[in-house]
Amino acid sequence: MYNKTNEKKEKEINGFLKGVERVGNALPHPAVMFFLLAVIVVVVSHFVAAREVSVTFFDAKANAQVTKKAVSLLNKEGLAYMFNSATSIFTGFAPLGTVLVAMLGVGVAEWSGLFDTALKKSLLNANPKFLTPLVVFVGIMSNIASDAGYVVVIPIGALIFAMAGRHPLAGMAAAFAGVSGGFSANLALGTTDPLLTGITNQALVSAGIDMQIAPTCNWYFLAVSSIFLTIVATFVTDKIVEKNLGKYTGSYQPDNTPLTPLQNKALKNAIIGLVIYCLIMGYLMFPHNAVFRTLNSATGEMTLNKFLHDGLLPAILLFFLIPGYIYGKTIGKIKSSHDVIEGMTVAMKSMGGYMVLVFFAAQFIAYFGKTNLGVIVSFKGADALESVGITGLPLILLFIVLSAFLNLFMGSASAKWAIMAPIFVPMMYRLGLSPALTQVAYRIGDSSTNIITPLMSYFAMIVVMIQKYDKKAGVGTLISMMLPYSLAFLVFWSLLMGVWILLGIPVGPDAPLFI
Repeated sequence: MYNKTNEKKEKEINGFLKGVERVGNALPHPAVMFFLLAVIVVVVSHFVAAREVSVTFFDAKANAQVTKKAVSLLNKEGLAYMFNSATSIFTGFAPLGTVLVAMLGVGVAEWSGLFDTALKKSLLNANPKFLTPLVVFVGIMSNIASDAGYVVVIPIGALIFAMAGRHPLAGMAAAFAGVSGGFSANLALGTTDPLLTGITNQALVSAGIDMQIAPTCNWYFLAVSSIFLTIVATFVTDKIVEKNLGKYTGSYQPDNTPLTPLQNKALKNAIIGLVIYCLIMGYLMFPHNAVFRTLNSATGEMTLNKFLHDGLLPAILLFFLIPGYIYGKTIGKIKSSHDVIEGMTVAMKSMGGYMVLVFFAAQFIAYFGKTNLGVIVSFKGADALESVGITGLPLILLFIVLSAFLNLFMGSASAKWAIMAPIFVPMMYRLGLSPALTQVAYRIGDSSTNIITPLMSYFAMIVVMIQKYDKKAGVGTLISMMLPYSLAFLVFWSLLMGVWILLGIPVGPDAPLFI
């Protein structure tokens, strides 16, 4: 009876996810869909602006009271903006440069055969039981390098699963869940920690509250979360997502022929080259007066913040280019500089579809910001939660749900927090909840729905990655794959938060739960 009940539930879940996929894929091509969404934003903006809808709030970034009015794009100024800014919106779309620069190095490593050989070697003695948690955990840890995981870990996750004879889309989903769904979790501090903490502290100052929190204020909870989410995502991948995907029947098939002595030699040389490169980069990054450290005028400390924000991409390019070149040179596939450029060119050719999709996705996201619709939705939702009048753990859990919902409409974590922090940090402080607790609750909700919202900057890129393995795949395929992770993360991460509060454990060093 128990088995039959489980089997029935499994069929219902699979049927629901297949339904989501069918509905999503019945929609037009993703590029057309983003175009239609942009049109909808333009039309809606006109009617909302006609009603003179606006919100006034304290912006922690600007350190000033700000009024945001709905802006119509169906007037002289709006039409001029759409036409005059279309090119700059496209070329200025941050993920476009991130992906293309990284792909120059990744392309050489893949074209030379380094990826296939390295994956084969790593999988020869790998325990299949640890494959999924490894991919998820590496994805979670990659957020210490900001957005690098999107262009590095996610495609490698698919390759690793394919090489192991498993469905490559399951590997991609597991990696995406770790990189984006678990974006806030990490064993170490990342660039997001000081960014959000700075906004929280400004909100405290603006509210006249004599208290400041450190960037490490969420460290304990997020470190435990990285292990916890790895377990949750592993279960979702193995028991739900991969079963729902079924047996892979796509055209991509990994080369499973045994490694030759020359390939082993080339791999060894590539690793030596990579180690030397990493040692050089370490010397340029970590000593107190290292080349890549710059002075933080606010704290007076030499930090890597600027390098991690602006210089990391060229470093990632070289991280793949150098071992890829050494490997190709050793096996004889790279004989001259022409071959290196050939590898880069092949990689760029594969990005053609992505660039078309990005053009329309960038316009949609820019219009959403220009019209202030995202800010208005975020503020109205925050205002509604404040008016509910509940306190304690129920308030924290409701706040997590609100953050998750607002993330569907406004992708930037720091932009949303700049709006929400001046409202919720003082409000919860006066209800006895610490700013560190409020901040980590926000991060739970903000991360959980990253993987199912088209407003997430890298969403379009992931759709294109999926189509490498399944040409018929679309937005519906991606959302149906990631929805179980999103719901599981939101539910179980919130439960972890609830247990954490009930046990009274600080969320970080010198960061108690209550005031």
